Amino acid sequence: MKTKEIKRPKVTITDKFWKERMEVIRNQVLPYQWDALNDRLPDTEPSHAIENFQIAAGEKTGEFYGMVFQDSDVAKWLEAVAYSLENNPDENLENIADEVIDLLERAQGEDGYLNTYYTVKEPDKRWTNVRDNHELYCAGHLMEAAVAYYKATGKEKFLHMMCRYADYIGTVFGEEGIKGYPGHQEIELALVKLYDVTGNDKYLNLSKFFIDERGKLPHYFELEKENRGDTQPFWFHNDHAYSQAHLPVREQKEAVGHAVRAVYMYTAMADLASRTNDESLKRACETLWENVTQKQMYITAGIGSMEFGEAFSFDYDLPNDISYTETCASIGLVFWAKRMLELQAHHTYADVMERALYNGTISGMDLSGKKFFYVNPLEVQPEACEKRHEKKHVKPVRKTWFGCACCPPNIARLIASIGEYIYTQSENALFVHLYMGNQTKVNVAGQQIDITQQTNYPWDGSVSLTVSPETEANFTIALRIPGWARHASIKVNGEVMDYGELVKDGYVYINRTWKEMDSIQLDIEMTIERIQTNPLVRANIGKVAIQRGPIVYCLEEVDNGKNLPSIFLPRDAELTATYDEHLLNGVVVITGKAERINQNAWGSDLYRPARQTRDIVTMKAIPYYAWCNREAGEMIVWVNER
Repeated sequence: MKTKEIKRPKVTITDKFWKERMEVIRNQVLPYQWDALNDRLPDTEPSHAIENFQIAAGEKTGEFYGMVFQDSDVAKWLEAVAYSLENNPDENLENIADEVIDLLERAQGEDGYLNTYYTVKEPDKRWTNVRDNHELYCAGHLMEAAVAYYKATGKEKFLHMMCRYADYIGTVFGEEGIKGYPGHQEIELALVKLYDVTGNDKYLNLSKFFIDERGKLPHYFELEKENRGDTQPFWFHNDHAYSQAHLPVREQKEAVGHAVRAVYMYTAMADLASRTNDESLKRACETLWENVTQKQMYITAGIGSMEFGEAFSFDYDLPNDISYTETCASIGLVFWAKRMLELQAHHTYADVMERALYNGTISGMDLSGKKFFYVNPLEVQPEACEKRHEKKHVKPVRKTWFGCACCPPNIARLIASIGEYIYTQSENALFVHLYMGNQTKVNVAGQQIDITQQTNYPWDGSVSLTVSPETEANFTIALRIPGWARHASIKVNGEVMDYGELVKDGYVYINRTWKEMDSIQLDIEMTIERIQTNPLVRANIGKVAIQRGPIVYCLEEVDNGKNLPSIFLPRDAELTATYDEHLLNGVVVITGKAERINQNAWGSDLYRPARQTRDIVTMKAIPYYAWCNREAGEMIVWVNER
C-alpha cells in the first residue's frame, strides 16, 4: 500500500470559544468516553464495546452485547483521539489508542473482516442483512478512524488493517459480486477518504458502486430479504425510503427517511462529484440541499423532525416540542456542507455549516463534556415530556451515556476536528469560511503562506487576519460575508476597501500581490435579529426567534419562570446584548421588556371572555446551545410576538 500527501491546511486553534471546547474534549470527554466504553462508569448504561473486541479476539469468553453497530462507538472514539493528538500530542493517550488498534488487529480475521457482532454472534451470516445490521456502516467508521490516525501520527498499521478490510469488501460487493449496498450509509464517504490517502482507485470505484447501485431494480433489499427467508414487513411503512433506497440517487428530489443516513449519503455524493467531476451527482446534491435547508431544517440547523424512524417527515413540518433533531444529524449536515463548499464556494453552504456548528451540534453536549442530548428539541415542557410524549430521549436533562451511544463520540470527533472546516483552497486561492482564532500554513500559488486569524467571534464580529507568504506572491484570499450580516467592512493594510464588485456568491475575492505581514481587517455588524418562519411552518405562525450573529437564542425557565409560552415580545421592544463572563462559561445574553399573561388573574377558570391581563416583565435569552446547563426546566426558542 502506498500513501500520498494530502493537500490541506494544518490548523492550530487559538480561538477562546472553540479552544475551550477542544480542551473539554481532550481533558474530559475522551477519558470519560474511554471509561464508558470499558464499563467503568457507575449509573450509566453499559457499553461492553471494548469487551466485544476482546471476545472476538478470543481473549475473553462471553456473548456479544449491545447494539449491532456497537463497534462504531470505538471507531468514533479513535477518530476523535486522532484529531486531538493532531492538535495536542499526548503520549499516554496515543499509547492507549495504539493498544486499542492492537486489539482490533487481533480481532480481525485473516481475510480482513472485522465486525464483533458477526464474529461473536452470527459467524455464518456475514452480508446476509446489510439492510439492517450495519456491517458496512461499522466498517466505514473504522476506515475513517484509520485515516485520521494515520494523518495525526504517521503510523500506518491501522490504515493497513482497514485497507485489507476494504480490499476484502471489494471482493464481496461489486459488478462481479453482491450487487448490494448498506442500509445505513457511511462506508461510501469513508472509502473516499481511504482513496484520498492511498491514491488507490479501487476504493473510489467501490464507493461509486455503492452510490450508483442504490435504488436500482430489482431492489437488492427485497432480494436479500427473500434469500434469508424473511417474510416480515419492513417496520418503516414497509418503504425503502427509510434508507434513501426508494429511487436511484440521481432521481431523488426530496430528503426522506432516516436523517443521519441521508446526510451521510449526500456527503459521499458530493465527495464523488468532486473527485470524478460527475455533474449529475452535483445537480442531485444541489437539489437535495435546497429541499433540506429551505423546507426541512430548523433554525438551529437541526434536521429530521420525526421521532418515528429518526427521520424527515414532509416539507415545512417543523414542530418544536416534538422535534427529534438528532445530534448526529446536525453533525452530518456539517460534513455535507463542507463537501458542498469543496464543489463550489457559496456562502449558503458555509452559512448552514456555521449555523449547525454554533447551535444544533454543540447543544448535544453540556459544558462539562459529561452529559449529552441525543435529540435537540426547540421547546420543552418537562411535564409533557414525562407524561405525554413518553420519549426515551426527550427530557430536559442530559444523560451520561446511551445504550445507542452514537452521538457522544460523534460530537467529540467533530469538535476535535473543527480546524478542518475553516478553510478550503484551490490552486491560486484560499477561501475563509469560518471565523475563529487560529494559525495555519497553506500552500497557494506555489508559496507557503502563514495565516493568523484573531477574533472574539461569535460574540464580536471583528476579525483580524495576517498574511505572510515566503516571498511576495499574487494570489486570492476569499472572505465569506455571512448571509445574516447586514453590514460588513474590510480594510487591507489599514485602507478601507470598496469590495462591492469583488463579491461572488457571498465571498469577497481579494486578489493582490501579498507580502509578509499584510493584514486584513473584517468587521461584521452583530445585530440582534428577530427571525420569522415561512407561514407554511404552522408551529411558528405569530412567533419570532432571536438571533445575533450565528447564535440562535432561547428562553429558559431558570431565567424567566414557568409557562414560557405566556410571554409575548412586542414588535417595538428594544433588545440589548450584554456579555456576561460569569454565566455559562461566558456568553452574550439578550434582554428586553416583554409582556406576560397574568396567570393569577384567571383563578380556576378554564375559559373566559377575552380581555387583557398582561404584566410587563424583563425577558432574558441565552444561546440555545447552552440550555440545560443549570436547573432543569422549560425552554423555548420561538417566542410569541405582539
